[in-house]
Amino acid sequence: MRTVAGVLEGTLGQLFGESVKVTGAGRTDAGVHATGQVVSLSTESGFPFDRLLVALRGLLPPDLSVREAVCVEKGFSARFSARGRTYVYAILNRPQRSALLARYAAYIAPVLDLDAMREAAAHLVGEHDFRSFAAAGPEDRTLRRLTHLEIEPRGELVRAEVRADGFLRHMVRTIVGTLVECGAGRRAADSLPAVLAACDRRAAGPTAPPEGLYLAGVWYDGGYDSFAEPPILQA
Repeated sequence: MRTVAGVLEGTLGQLFGESVKVTGAGRTDAGVHATGQVVSLSTESGFPFDRLLVALRGLLPPDLSVREAVCVEKGFSARFSARGRTYVYAILNRPQRSALLARYAAYIAPVLDLDAMREAAAHLVGEHDFRSFAAAGPEDRTLRRLTHLEIEPRGELVRAEVRADGFLRHMVRTIVGTLVECGAGRRAADSLPAVLAACDRRAAGPTAPPEGLYLAGVWYDGGYDSFAEPPILQA
């Protein structure tokens, strides 16, 4: 299967003349996008790294781009050195579908009550066991600290931003699916504490479609944050 990591590793291997293995800050399901992904790698190559971006731009396909490249200290890991991540979710909320946005935003026809979604979201901020909101096994550690969950309109789009010290598989998509139920009037906003307490995936709402989800940023010690707003949500 063609993957982002596979294409990037193949291109870097072509440039460096050796086999390359990258470590990503976060894994994304099929259909999910990334505007702020970070990867790390080690190489013995003497490639002139001041020319790396130019070389990558000339070789990478149109659906994969690299914004910046730096040399870091030995032992740095894009995944394990990360202090937190930011995901952004885009919803097209109008009566008509959009053929052009179908790959980049989830489509919800009923008008969403954003105040109800915000009320529900407030119950999720803080440190909680998010087992109800994840595809997690019985041995998985499911305690996470969610520091920010914001819902706002962007024209005909609804933008949800979620920041946490870490995420479980399908956690953001399940949070969004549950908040959409609140916004559509199918679930009470004040029911979210009970959903958390249940520690049961069946207590939460559906998993939202992957097309609306973006890994938008990863931050590290020293103040670096790779955040980049998804293009369809830029003002």
